[in-house]
Amino acid sequence: MIIGLDVGGTHTDVVLLDKDGLLREIKVHTDELDLFHTVLSGIEQISRGIKPKAIERLVLSTTLTTNLIVQGINPDFGMIVLSGPGIDPEFFRTHEHYYVIGGALDHRGREVTPVDLGGLKKIVKKLRRADIRHVGVVGKFSSRNPVHELQVRDALKKYFRKIFLGHWISGSLNYPRRIATTFLNASVYPIHKNFFEAVQKTLEKHGLQVPIHILKADGGTMSFEASINYPGQTILSGPAASVMGAIPFSGDQEEALVLDIGGTTTDMAVILKRVPVLEPVGIEIAGFKTLIRALKTRSVGLGGDSVVKIMNGKITIGPERKGHAMAFGGPVPTTTDALCVLNMMPEGDAAKAAAGMKMLADELDRPVVETARAVFEHFCAEVVRHARSLVDDINSKPVYTVYEYWEGRQIKPDKILLLGGPAACFVDQIEKVSGVKTMAVPKCAMANALGAAFARTTCEVSLFADTERGIITAPEENYFEKISSAFTREDAQKKALELLEQKARRSGASRDDLEMDILENQQFNMVRGFSAAGRNIRIKAQVRPGLVSGYQVISEKLSKEMAMMNGARQICSKPDGKQD
Repeated sequence: MIIGLDVGGTHTDVVLLDKDGLLREIKVHTDELDLFHTVLSGIEQISRGIKPKAIERLVLSTTLTTNLIVQGINPDFGMIVLSGPGIDPEFFRTHEHYYVIGGALDHRGREVTPVDLGGLKKIVKKLRRADIRHVGVVGKFSSRNPVHELQVRDALKKYFRKIFLGHWISGSLNYPRRIATTFLNASVYPIHKNFFEAVQKTLEKHGLQVPIHILKADGGTMSFEASINYPGQTILSGPAASVMGAIPFSGDQEEALVLDIGGTTTDMAVILKRVPVLEPVGIEIAGFKTLIRALKTRSVGLGGDSVVKIMNGKITIGPERKGHAMAFGGPVPTTTDALCVLNMMPEGDAAKAAAGMKMLADELDRPVVETARAVFEHFCAEVVRHARSLVDDINSKPVYTVYEYWEGRQIKPDKILLLGGPAACFVDQIEKVSGVKTMAVPKCAMANALGAAFARTTCEVSLFADTERGIITAPEENYFEKISSAFTREDAQKKALELLEQKARRSGASRDDLEMDILENQQFNMVRGFSAAGRNIRIKAQVRPGLVSGYQVISEKLSKEMAMMNGARQICSKPDGKQD
């Protein structure tokens, strides 16, 4: 059995699956001030009465790291960067405890200037006086040769509890993004580690010794143990869960727009022939441009609980949220209240919802039901406007999916897939506004948790070979070996795939899900004088993001349910109390 759990802004969704289908599904209220007990409550409820040994895997998608970064980073850690040639590293300063020391490599990883170990000792004294316990270390061109970062780590390790190294992050060259990504990893590490260790220990006390996997921003998972050095990769795992939950219900030849309408935000993404569109360079969050590989998603502050106001005689919705809708005890009118008034949502206190709509209706000098209808239509129009903006943004640049690069591709969605609790209520109006066939996925209220459960373990390896220098290295894997001048590109591919499989297995991947791709395969001849001096070979390989083996049985069952739903044209009531 697999447990999938997705922490949303309003609710936490939990599902229990086995090879035959969806066994259980529950929702628990998300307490943003106490995510630990929110997660535990969901796991305890979904697994009640189940033999612990029957549960093989637990996959979590949480807002923990995203919230930490968005709400402001606690600066009680240090950053040490090695300067090298080019732009002054002071331009990339991250926070107060940021220090630059001498030491430089060239673009092939050859030492130009040794590490200034004397200067490092002075920095250590300053960090210790500030009671710093965690440090990030980044050197320019460390993805070509990590020797300077390793020297600094060796000099620091007796003074600090945890040291994050820049070459762990990615084989890509981008010094500013490497600094920012290492900074974010170091910043969220203590809380990430304490949170999941607490979850793990508490589950073990209850006899549930199950491997914990965590959803990443690229739609893959990694084990909790593997996440310790890369906690930043769990940023934006919520939108990734939406995409993974929608994939089974998009067609092989379709371009689908995914809209996950939650209580706080609507998350948007695009699926191209069942493959998610990728943010190829790395996500940007809270002003930090990173090397964190992620699906191309957009979150806008439009949710069922977003505050509805009248400003200058016009309806505005979000991004502010002040708790639940008035129908559920909240303080201000929301879109959910409009759904209640329009009799599209059977749950909630209709009288309180109507009171909220009346507050708006009085300002507009319109009837309550007419106002609720206007709120509902405005919400759908705004969602479609933002979705079109996302598609325009994707089409303005080269299109990458998690598998390949689509040169010259212009995306024109031919289907919209809606997720989220009230998704079925929005189908007709969003289809009307967008002009695109629209449907709610089956179990739309639990689709994110299903997406987390379906996701397979993924990872990447970047490998560099320099036959002139006689070395091959994969800095992210701490791999370094001597090679002869006869070493070929084919040899490099074979070694990259070997390292990738080892890494994937360490990260918790099942052998059945090891679908591996070569993403980059380049070779440059190096010429000195008029003769070839050697070859520079670069290989990047990945375990392809996708769904775990065996998901088809479950998705086919849910697809049949979707077909039945479409036959009945959704389960949501029509406006004004008329039932479908």
